[in-house]
Amino acid sequence: MERILIIGGNGCGKTTLARELSERLGLPLVHLDALYWRDNWKSVSEPEFDALLLEELRKPRWVIDGNIIRTLPLRLEYCDTVIYMDFSRVQCVCGAVKRLIRYYGKSRPDMGGYCPERLTKEKFDFFRSIWRMDQRNREQFYDMLANRGDTQMVVLKNRGQVKNFLESL
Repeated sequence: MERILIIGGNGCGKTTLARELSERLGLPLVHLDALYWRDNWKSVSEPEFDALLLEELRKPRWVIDGNIIRTLPLRLEYCDTVIYMDFSRVQCVCGAVKRLIRYYGKSRPDMGGYCPERLTKEKFDFFRSIWRMDQRNREQFYDMLANRGDTQMVVLKNRGQVKNFLESL
């Protein structure tokens, strides 16, 4: 496990797992949100993001977490391990609400700029998108993960399985 890709629904704990794996395995940590977001929730352009991502992917060792689905096929080409956090939408919404409360009025440390958490119309739309994302993206993720050859696959369905996985390292 030298190039670990962590995917899953928003709010499932990808960043927390990525941080823990980075520390335990001594791997550099890359957050897609840090590459994508600038101050006040302004995103970089697709070409700029793609260039930043490719620069990271070409490095020999890393843990990458994030959910920019359009880049998943490219990320899969470079990783040797995929951890898919296939949590229920209830778990994901609860995780996102917990994150909102924890960082309310502040920017999360995994962001690329100052992006304070606030309860806005966009945030409600985000929660709604988490709820709707479940089945559609689950099928898409499993289709993309099928027949990955030498890529190690780990599917975790809940926080208990995450804990057991970490303890097994």
